[in-house]
Amino acid sequence: MNNQSTSIQTILKQQKILPLFYHPDPSVTVLLTQALYNTGIRMVEFTNRGIAAKDCFKALVEARNLLMPELILAVGTIAKADDAIDFIAAGADVLISPFFDEGVASVAKEKAVCWIPGCMTPKEIHIAVNEGCTIVKLFPGNVLKPEFVIAVKPIFSNTDFIITGGVEPEASNVKTWLDAGALATGLGSKLITTKILEERLFEELQLQTTKLMEAL
Repeated sequence: MNNQSTSIQTILKQQKILPLFYHPDPSVTVLLTQALYNTGIRMVEFTNRGIAAKDCFKALVEARNLLMPELILAVGTIAKADDAIDFIAAGADVLISPFFDEGVASVAKEKAVCWIPGCMTPKEIHIAVNEGCTIVKLFPGNVLKPEFVIAVKPIFSNTDFIITGGVEPEASNVKTWLDAGALATGLGSKLITTKILEERLFEELQLQTTKLMEAL
């Protein structure tokens, strides 16, 4: 386990949720991230899901360096080696994928960047662990259920799990996953809703996130 993975695990254990989002407008992306940072969030996932993703992420990195020095920036939906290379060059601290990909694994290892692959079966988790991954994303959570975490955690006792997909932004739901053995849960559009993005309701997002974190 490298020091980078250890610090990431510590942060996720503390905040218990990993907000994830994409927006093509750099100003919206920065304001949204600042709202989350103000709640105590110290790691977010910016998803690579649009043609403006790379330019938008570069703007986010610049804002982080100036205004949010403690923030770890993960980039999600890294599906191929080229994207891994580009986002590492742009300043990504962590790479997150929806599945295991050998090309991404190779780039992450070469660049010494933490990579969190998505897995859905014990075999996939086993492959990821053998590649040196100490954190694995279980996806989609709404299919796997907390019972899956309870079943596989004893087999992979040295592996931490992030649950993404289907998690509700409610303390009771998040706690169900944490009690099952998850390190943290990913929260996307159910926390950062379309309404929040379209109407720029960043104060509302900050309030809701603060309440959730306090309840956890």
